[in-house]
Parts: sequence; C-alpha cells; structure tokens
Amino acid sequence: MGKKTLVLGASENRARYSYLAVEKLKRFNHPVIAMGRKEGHIDDTPIITEKEPLSDIDTVTLYLNADNQKQYYDYILSLKPKRLIFNPGAENEELENIAKANGIEPLEACTLVLLSIGKY
Repeated sequence: MGKKTLVLGASENRARYSYLAVEKLKRFNHPVIAMGRKEGHIDDTPIITEKEPLSDIDTVTLYLNADNQKQYYDYILSLKPKRLIFNPGAENEELENIAKANGIEPLEACTLVLLSIGKY
C-alpha cells in the first residue's frame, strides 16, 4: 500500500518539479492529491485549489516557498500527516518547528530523489 501524499504547490507546467513528483508518486503506486493555485490536471490527477478536508494523509510534500506556505499552516496541521517534506527551495524553519511541536516529522529532502533511491 502506498503512502497517500498531498503535493502542495502542484502545477500543470511539465517543467515544474511538482508536476514530475505527481507523475512519479503515481508511478510508484502512492495515492496522490495535487493542490495548487490554479485548477487543472496532471495526467488524470485533478489539481484542486480549495483546502478541502482530507483523511489518511501520510505525507505532505511542499513545492511552495516559505512565504507562500504561511496560508497553509493550519490546513497542513489539520491533515495530521506523519511527515512534511520540504523540497529544495521550500525550506522553512518556522514551519519545521511547528510540525515537530505537533508530532509531524519535518524532512528537508527531494521527493523525486527519495522515490528514486527507494527511501520514500
């Protein structure tokens, strides 16, 4: 069974790492929810824009810079994920500390690399 993952900062732009992450997570059989600023699709995965209630989220992987993450703090905490991956460019000490204080493992890593080396 894969790890249900929310890709936060998803984009329809094929050159973006968030796009590649959605594709690769699916290829590795992880259920994926893509959330971004604009509605769209990554293959057959819709990109949602509303902070809808989600359940059983194992991992939130961030593709937003620290300033753009602030509006999602409460939402991320409400999902109660096991871990929060800060991809390159998304590092945020404030959110890492908030995550730790709420029992969420913060991880500064690249989702694509973790998948490639079997450590996701």
